[in-house]
Amino acid sequence: MSLMETVIDLPAEHIANVFGQFDTYMKKIERAFGVTVVLRENQLKLLGKDADVKKASRVFTQLFELSKRGNQITEQNVDYAISLTFEENESAIVEIDKELVCHTINGKPVKPKTLGQKQYVDEIRRKMIVFGIGPAGTGKTYLAMAMAITAFKNEEINRIILTRPAIEAGEKLGFLPGDLQSKIDPYLRPLYDALYQIMGAESFQKNMEKGLIEVAPLAYMRGRTLDNAFIILDEAQNTTPAQMKMFLTRIGFGSKVVITGDATQKDLAPGNISGLDVALRVLRNVEDIGICRLTSSDVVRHPLVQKIVKAYEDYEKHEKKGNTEKQRQRSRSRRQ
Repeated sequence: MSLMETVIDLPAEHIANVFGQFDTYMKKIERAFGVTVVLRENQLKLLGKDADVKKASRVFTQLFELSKRGNQITEQNVDYAISLTFEENESAIVEIDKELVCHTINGKPVKPKTLGQKQYVDEIRRKMIVFGIGPAGTGKTYLAMAMAITAFKNEEINRIILTRPAIEAGEKLGFLPGDLQSKIDPYLRPLYDALYQIMGAESFQKNMEKGLIEVAPLAYMRGRTLDNAFIILDEAQNTTPAQMKMFLTRIGFGSKVVITGDATQKDLAPGNISGLDVALRVLRNVEDIGICRLTSSDVVRHPLVQKIVKAYEDYEKHEKKGNTEKQRQRSRSRRQ
């Protein structure tokens, strides 16, 4: 394969953003494609094999475009741009950036950052009920919250209802002190965090006092009909089939529902079936219900989180394969 050299004109004000602190991002791109990057004044020179230089050039071009739009380039942006380029889909990162959901209280734009997240946001816009399934850090709850607040501000719905099953994550919390709100707050803290960041504490408290925003455990949904509301059920993998059916049959006219969960992080008692697993099988062919499956490539937290999620996915696949093989061997032994 022939060697080549290409030059990219680079505005000086975007160099630090695209290269990262101590040129971390630039070095990562060099390693990923096996090229040499030389910066001289406002020109970026790439040296290496023909195909590798073209790929690295496309990554830098995409990152420069993101920077020009006012984005702070992160390691996740760089990693995702590299992975999309290997998949011959590098232009997608700029297309994804065009999708604006809302702004936080500090003016920071909330946007999908991966193709999976963009599909998730699109499904929420189109469908009445959407299941967002995926590992930690894929933005399932945060994006759903952003969509709910946007719909509320645009007066598309009258209120926001946030709920999740109150189940301890592998440890007994005992009898918590305080009134009912104090007892359930620890379970609902992730929902509050997203609300404060996007809506602001003052606006949240005001709307909560008016009853326009409600945060409650799933058990409190029984016997209600929820019209003209945006309802988010978080941590749905910890519901029982009866709870999930109860929740889904609460939905009234003019409402939109997002159900989020991670099938690999169940806190149910051993032997109990997850209501989320059952619902995904029962409702997979029902019209106007969307199912979005996010993966480790959609993780937008620290890059290490993505590696942890991927390592667990690989481990669980290996264990499942091993268990299947053991069952086959037992079956053969019995037949013999």
